[in-house]
Amino acid sequence: MISHRLARWVYVIATGVGLVCLFMLPAHAAAEEVFPKTGWQDRPDPYADPEAIAGGQVSIDLGPSPKSFNYYLDTSFQGSLIFGNLYESMLSMNPSNFEYEPAVALKWSISDDKKTFTFNLDPAARWSDGRPITAHDVKWTYDAIMDPEHLTGPHKIDLERFDPPEVIDERTIRFQAKTVHWQNLGAAGGFLILPKHAYEALDFNKINFEFPVVSGPYRLGRYEEGIFLDLERRADWWAKKYRRHRNTNNFDIIKFKFFAERENALEAFKKGTIDIYPVNTARFWVKETKGEKFEKNWIVKQKIYNNHLGLQFQGFAMNMRQAPFDDVRTRKAINMLVDRRKMNRTIMYSQYEMLNSYYTDLYDRRHPCPNIPIEFDKAAARKLLQEAGWRANPKTGILEKGGLQFTIRFLTRDASTEKFLSIFAEDLKDVGIELVIDRKDWAAWAKDMDEFNYQMTWAAWGAPLFKNPESSWSSKEADRRGGTNITGFKDAEVDRLIEEQKSIFDVQKRNAIYRRIDQIIYKEYPYVLLWGLDYTRLLYWNKFGMPEWVLPKNLTDYSSLSYWWLDPDSVADLADAVNNGYTLPPRPSVVRFDDVFER
Repeated sequence: MISHRLARWVYVIATGVGLVCLFMLPAHAAAEEVFPKTGWQDRPDPYADPEAIAGGQVSIDLGPSPKSFNYYLDTSFQGSLIFGNLYESMLSMNPSNFEYEPAVALKWSISDDKKTFTFNLDPAARWSDGRPITAHDVKWTYDAIMDPEHLTGPHKIDLERFDPPEVIDERTIRFQAKTVHWQNLGAAGGFLILPKHAYEALDFNKINFEFPVVSGPYRLGRYEEGIFLDLERRADWWAKKYRRHRNTNNFDIIKFKFFAERENALEAFKKGTIDIYPVNTARFWVKETKGEKFEKNWIVKQKIYNNHLGLQFQGFAMNMRQAPFDDVRTRKAINMLVDRRKMNRTIMYSQYEMLNSYYTDLYDRRHPCPNIPIEFDKAAARKLLQEAGWRANPKTGILEKGGLQFTIRFLTRDASTEKFLSIFAEDLKDVGIELVIDRKDWAAWAKDMDEFNYQMTWAAWGAPLFKNPESSWSSKEADRRGGTNITGFKDAEVDRLIEEQKSIFDVQKRNAIYRRIDQIIYKEYPYVLLWGLDYTRLLYWNKFGMPEWVLPKNLTDYSSLSYWWLDPDSVADLADAVNNGYTLPPRPSVVRFDDVFER
């Protein structure tokens, strides 16, 4: 699972949605600061290659089929990627300097007290049925998200800081914030807008797989449940004319293929039915990338160093809302019973770095991380468990407390996790704890997570561009169903620090607060932190044109869908090589964005 906030922003950056025209602001904006600043121009995306060619089809593994394509109802990475191709927000973000830029809104203004945000929409902005995108659409989308009956929990977090927006006229809408927050502009201007006229008569909680009216560069095409989804590039996309979009969104069809198991996706890739395969499993990278197709460069294997956001964090999440994980001593003991280094060495070929922070990029030589790494230590774990009141039954050897045995039900959705859990289970058994694996498909797993119906699970979160710990660590988010505070973490000092950072616009001062938050969370052990990578592992068939840096700075492997293209010469060369057993010229096995882009 990936953080829904990161997924959305990464996708918005990756698609490069943004435009500019001249538009006069209403008179009330005179005393306000107006954006974009004077002199801003609609320039080509700096990461797009002028040699890009439009056309063709690309297929890519998207993992398990999401429970909904409606990102507001399913905050999965899959839902975010699909929905972000269909709909747009009022603001976009420059992919190189990460400053806000026009998208559906041409201009916006911020009042001196930083509480009033006024957006002026582009008169050219159109839905796919030809109707204009209006301020009424923006307000309807806000109201739909905030409706208590709608299952849009995580998306309410940012928007509940505002009063319901005021429609000034067809192309002008104003948001009034209740409090000052450094993220208010992004919250008000960054949510994806839906067409009121298409959906207002429907039950929002049942808008899942049919989206006949869109505004983005793609529309839904063929869909076979659990198998694949085609996105079709729109020749009539209203924003296509703007310079920012040149040489991006090049594929006529993006085919997302769904696989519940990674092994099956890899086999499909090797057979050529998938074109691009992001590798998330060390064994695949080390052991499954050999043979003629790799040796003759028909398939390209690349490490791409482009991430300046720190390592994503992943780990075994513990549900702190109920026993046994409502006791910090027990949680710390469980941390000591996960032999991370053994797992890394024996299963993952020592590919990973061990984590001891939730925000690894906040630490450097000037700010060394004080978090003491948790090492595997059964003796120390036994002592903590005894302090927490657990005693071994003399007949069974199983730990008991209050007449209940210590049994952990580990909720999982991926068969590949079980080899890690088998190591974990043996070490737990040795100290008197039973591990039961509760394996479910993606939809059932997501439902249990939404309802807090789990004890432990494996969760991974991306490193966000803009850090805001509220959704994952605030006490008020601990009981929000469908939210991202999946452990139920609550801490009064963290809550106070979260409130303090809201009105701080200096990123360095916020980072200092986040380091304090990180250190508090770390000592509460809501997760067993595992490991991370500082590069992207990517496999693809050697038929694509792409920028020399392969993937832009700080963007995921799925940004290939926005910046790559089918190169006719490479397609022909690959077909000839496969048919006749030829070897293709190699591509770089390691790409470092900083080196290539600067050059």
